[in-house]
Amino acid sequence: MMTILQRVFPLICLLMTTSTVAAGTLSVPAGIDATPWNALLSKYVDARGLVAYAKWKADAADLGELDHFIAAYARTGGTVATGPEEIAALINAYNAFTIRWILTNYPTESIRELDDSWKGARWDIGGRTVSLDEIEHKNLRPLFGWRVHPSIVCAAHSCPPLLNEAYTAANLPALTEKAYRNWLARDDLNQFDELAGVVRVSPIFKWFKSDFVGDGELATVLEKFGPVRHRVFFAGRKYKVDYLDYSWGLNDQGARGRDYSPSIFKRLF
Repeated sequence: MMTILQRVFPLICLLMTTSTVAAGTLSVPAGIDATPWNALLSKYVDARGLVAYAKWKADAADLGELDHFIAAYARTGGTVATGPEEIAALINAYNAFTIRWILTNYPTESIRELDDSWKGARWDIGGRTVSLDEIEHKNLRPLFGWRVHPSIVCAAHSCPPLLNEAYTAANLPALTEKAYRNWLARDDLNQFDELAGVVRVSPIFKWFKSDFVGDGELATVLEKFGPVRHRVFFAGRKYKVDYLDYSWGLNDQGARGRDYSPSIFKRLF
């Protein structure tokens, strides 16, 4: 049986080719092989999306594999990826760059303790040095809208769980749906209190409220991808929406970040 996103994905791809979608700022090389990235994810990321950073950093060969995969994005002069291939490649890039940034600076308690994690231009895509913010806000969000949010990792306990699979053009709809279902099923990240008539969701739904519109409005997302046991509750749409606190502690399989508490400066800025 086809999943929801698999049924509607051809239409999504058609819409992405129209003038209503802003042109991205990047030329992503076509044909990037995600196999090495997939192998690394399956080795170092567990079912809860936590990363074995210490083990990964200690393995020089696997660090080299990660760097080799990242280097493929710097190619210039060839065919440029478009459509689902471009989106999948950018998701993989964002996640690989984020993980590499943590590994470079590990041990750390939080990505927020590092300098310019998102705004720093330090990654090469198609011969341009770019930041994570540019990848997300000027490319992935315009291309993929609300669908992208559970797929990119911010290396924190409260970010949507990192899948231990690489994205491809072929599996993009299925993995996007899986990412949403995994995220919404985690009661430490999203909570649904039928007795109180309240849904307490990740603040990502508030921070990017402008993305969650149309077929991606919160109520529709919950109906499509929320835990099945709450299906009738979601369908009724008679609930108050609250937002949970966000833990920026590192998404480490070890103890790093578990008790992270940002300084006053970090809380303010």
